[in-house]
Amino acid sequence: MSNRNRRLFHLLLSAAAAGCCCFFSLPCALVVLVLSGMLFAFYEALLRQRQRLAEKLCNDVDRILRGEDVIRFDEYKEGELSVLAAEIHKMTIRLREQNAALVAEKQFAKEALEDISHQLRTPLTSVMMLLDLMRSPKLSEEGRRAYLRDLYDLLSRMKWLIETMLSLSRIEADAVRFARERVSCRELIEQSVDTVSVTAELKGVELQTEIDGAPGFTGDLRYTSEALINLLKNAVEHTPPGGTVRMTAKRSGTSTVLTIADTGEGIPEQELPHIFERFYRSSEYTKSGFGIGLAFAKKVISAQGGSLRASNHAPQGALFKISFYS
Repeated sequence: MSNRNRRLFHLLLSAAAAGCCCFFSLPCALVVLVLSGMLFAFYEALLRQRQRLAEKLCNDVDRILRGEDVIRFDEYKEGELSVLAAEIHKMTIRLREQNAALVAEKQFAKEALEDISHQLRTPLTSVMMLLDLMRSPKLSEEGRRAYLRDLYDLLSRMKWLIETMLSLSRIEADAVRFARERVSCRELIEQSVDTVSVTAELKGVELQTEIDGAPGFTGDLRYTSEALINLLKNAVEHTPPGGTVRMTAKRSGTSTVLTIADTGEGIPEQELPHIFERFYRSSEYTKSGFGIGLAFAKKVISAQGGSLRASNHAPQGALFKISFYS
């Protein structure tokens, strides 16, 4: 019912009540008219106050839509408007949080694109230089094969960077559904070590494995294997020829623990808090790679409820410890 109809109804009701009272007593009719007038005036005043609050609430919502940050809703303290104001306040907070998240994601995407462009620029330049060198008619067949090997290595690294970045982005966007199946650590380690064995052999690094019993955990075999491969490649890369990379697996209490230890130069202490940050390359330890493999491994393991920590061990070398709690 509209406000105009409500007013008309109240006037008719007051007139009918006063008319009925006239049959009994004129003073009674006058009292009814006075009381009806007072109630009508009170109702009008209350209605105008509600209208002012409603208009103010509409103005506040309009200010929110224009991007103002400081809007107070605590002055709406009564009736239906207070409930509506509370809901608008909740919606405002949620929209601000979403807007802040979108701004952060936009900035992150911008920085990631800049980082990828920077990472690809150097190998692309090398590829162009090698292609120019291969066009020389004086180039021997042996030199051409050497340049082809270099080209293959560069393109393989670029392909790995792009695929890893895509996988990492899909994980961060919650677009990956990790399998929840029983993973045998023996199968996981064998699969991961096989992938890295040729690289280790060419560099003269020995890969050792030690599996205590039949440990396992609930997770995704494929993604976890990719994470371990990145950790193993990192260990081989930082281990000098003649060194060893040792991987172990065992059940410890309520968790399954996997470790990867190398006999390389170790990780500088100031680097340990940042070693899993994406594109972190500020020291001798991190400058040779893209700075993405360790970040990918950390994200994969954390997304499955596990933990990954880095440290140094005696007498020398880096140690990566993975724990799964299922």
